[in-house]
Amino acid sequence: MASNGIDGAEAQWRAQFEAMKAALSSLNIPADRKPTELDFDDDYEGYSSGNAAQDVWDFISDDDDDYSSDQLDGPDGFAQAEEFGADWFVGKCSEVAAKNGLSSDAFQNQVLGVLTLDSGEDEVQSQLTDLGELAKSSCVEVYPNGDVDSTPLGKIMSLFITPDFRWNDYVNGTSESYYIWVENSETSEIYHHEFFILSRRKLNDDHELNFTIPLSDPLPTQIYVRAVSDRWLGAETVTPVSFQHLIRPDTESFYTDLLNLQPLSISALKNPALEEIYAQRFQYFNPMQTQIFHTLYNTPANVLLGSPTGSGKTVAAELAMWWAFKERPGSKVVYIAPMKALVRERVKDWGARLAKPLGLKLVELTGDNTPDTRTIKDADVIITTPEKWDGISRSWQTRGYVRQVSLVIIDEIHLLAGDRGPILEIIVSRMNYIAASTKNSVRLLGMSTACANASDLGNWLGVKEGLFNFRHSVRPVPLELYIDGFPEVRGFCPLMQSMNRPTFLAVKTHSPDKPVIVFVPSRRQTRLTAKDLINLCGMEDNPRRFLHMDEEDLQLYLTRVKDEALKEAISFGIGLHHAGLVESDRQLAEELFLNNKIQILVATSTLAWGVNLPAHLVVVKGTQFYDAKIEGYKDMDLTDVLQMLGRAGRPQFDNSGVARIFTQNAKKDFYKHFLHTGFPVESSLHTVLDNHLGAEVSAETIVTKQDALDYLTWTFFFRRLHKNPSFYGLEISAEDHNSTAAQRLANDFMIEMVEKSLGELAKSSCVEVYPNGDVDSTPLGKIMSYYYLSHLTIRLLAKYASPNASFLDASQGLVDREGQSRGKAEAMSYGVCVC
Repeated sequence: MASNGIDGAEAQWRAQFEAMKAALSSLNIPADRKPTELDFDDDYEGYSSGNAAQDVWDFISDDDDDYSSDQLDGPDGFAQAEEFGADWFVGKCSEVAAKNGLSSDAFQNQVLGVLTLDSGEDEVQSQLTDLGELAKSSCVEVYPNGDVDSTPLGKIMSLFITPDFRWNDYVNGTSESYYIWVENSETSEIYHHEFFILSRRKLNDDHELNFTIPLSDPLPTQIYVRAVSDRWLGAETVTPVSFQHLIRPDTESFYTDLLNLQPLSISALKNPALEEIYAQRFQYFNPMQTQIFHTLYNTPANVLLGSPTGSGKTVAAELAMWWAFKERPGSKVVYIAPMKALVRERVKDWGARLAKPLGLKLVELTGDNTPDTRTIKDADVIITTPEKWDGISRSWQTRGYVRQVSLVIIDEIHLLAGDRGPILEIIVSRMNYIAASTKNSVRLLGMSTACANASDLGNWLGVKEGLFNFRHSVRPVPLELYIDGFPEVRGFCPLMQSMNRPTFLAVKTHSPDKPVIVFVPSRRQTRLTAKDLINLCGMEDNPRRFLHMDEEDLQLYLTRVKDEALKEAISFGIGLHHAGLVESDRQLAEELFLNNKIQILVATSTLAWGVNLPAHLVVVKGTQFYDAKIEGYKDMDLTDVLQMLGRAGRPQFDNSGVARIFTQNAKKDFYKHFLHTGFPVESSLHTVLDNHLGAEVSAETIVTKQDALDYLTWTFFFRRLHKNPSFYGLEISAEDHNSTAAQRLANDFMIEMVEKSLGELAKSSCVEVYPNGDVDSTPLGKIMSYYYLSHLTIRLLAKYASPNASFLDASQGLVDREGQSRGKAEAMSYGVCVC
């Protein structure tokens, strides 16, 4: 019977080879491909009875038949060769493709490609078998192809992940999990590792992981980024990242030492009205303010001031204001804050403390509050956001009050690296251009936290002797900082819950009787955290240990509370603060906390920016938040974390402050590095250059391509392009970094950028580009600039524009605009950027 089984297998082989030839002759095969001449070796030892995996066609027929004596009686048990025709071939390919979630046409073409190779029978059989195995395992090959880009900043690595496989709900379920780690290619030392979950719903989204890696000099030739599936054996991707031609930015940072100076008295102002204002708060300027006083108050020099939150930068801004009103009477001061909450805080503070005593006219200029032109013209101080001032200053030729500005104060200028950074770049460049055109100098004061590349930032601002970059340790109230790592927990809420008891213990350890602010990522977490803290208090001897008022006062306050969760929390001495509360509830929570009626305030990050409520202890409970734009969790900006830490330590009350950062273990090194050394500021203007060039063309600041190139030389981007070319996609070898050839490559890179941007604007019908290099704005371009729109929005709205267009038609254009934005996100590649 065994012999019959072998004979049967031999007969089946013969039948299938004949079928293969018939299929190939019936199918449309490209002329440049020649079907392989297939011969059959009669030596039956080349076949393995009972091992169907060796069969050339087994993966197509999906046969699990065992060619053994007990199943096969001989050749008569098989289908005849003529049954294996073209229809059979196509059907089987479709069947296998459907089972494995593949494209039927693509799989069929792959099989045909192998069958028409000019190779021997063994090679064809081997490749077909490999192809079959690929079909069966394709659902677990998560990253079969990936492009890697290394972009240096320092020691940061940004890993961009885009899945490159077809999801099969039956096989993959609702999510896939992976271990990501970075290792040295030579020593196998693991620099970093973390757990990554890919959900079915976000398969086409872009995924970004940020972390630091401890790279020391000399750099390794390359490192490996490895992704290993948590549940699929063999589903692994290894991507090498080469450092062979990597140009690292300068690692030497400029810092200003705090001099041992005698504290300066407020009498140095030599202005009784100003002295009276400050006498209500202090008699002497703090050490940092003392050191910068002369430059800000007595000279017109541009200044870059880098110092930690809570060190007294607001007073520094006021000193520059007094110089402007003293030396340039009748001029205007513009104060630009990154968000509306800061604008409101500054209007409230300066309105009560400065405007009334000195008779100054302040105006708030935001999207929520747009005063009439007369009010703006009459104002002495304009407090605004970057977007609003950018929109107004675009028409500086026709708006006289823009040309009357003598001082521009830019708060949190280190946000240049963020999404709104390009707007700050354009504002500074435009104000410098206005000053050069009108021959009226505009003084610039940039304020930030300590920066790793303050020299470049100062050079862009035109700073010479006014560069002050103080370390994070320069605070009126010293800060003790602790960074606590938590193990990877599968799920955001379980991770947050695991931090509640450590938060309670931190309060008992560092601030048992003094005010505490706990920052959480969301409104929901304010309620959940407060509830857990209340439960933990219930296990103590004094459940109301955080409440510092009697029952009668408590009941009086509770009658004013509208939110039930806040009412319950206040009963135990804990307040809530987030944007979802009505204004009266927020103000009550602030009032009770400020007056020490309640000891703990659980708040979202809006409190860090919008309200100045210092505490002895600050707990940053989690460093991730839910971003609706990407429908997932992402890391907080480092600037937000620094702002939260700045609330720790109360001047006039504490000798020191304490801050605890709770984050995942994988993020500890990141915060250790940048919270102590500062972080480099890079430009992001190149990502949105189209819209800003369009605005300048509309304002006739740019009328030729050469003007556009000259305009770029005013920007921070121009300076950083030469210092850190790899970050901006300019490929220059390390050997040629400072050569004439590198300068030529940088110039060519900028020319290409300008050509591309103007081309995109022309495609949107926003500009007209002429063969001689002249550039004119179109009516659509002027609309784009005036209403502060993207040229892509104009392009899509114009697509639906007609004299009789309905509101629904216009809305469809906006929907398409959003869809295009999502499409761009879906098109992102899998890449790595190293800093």
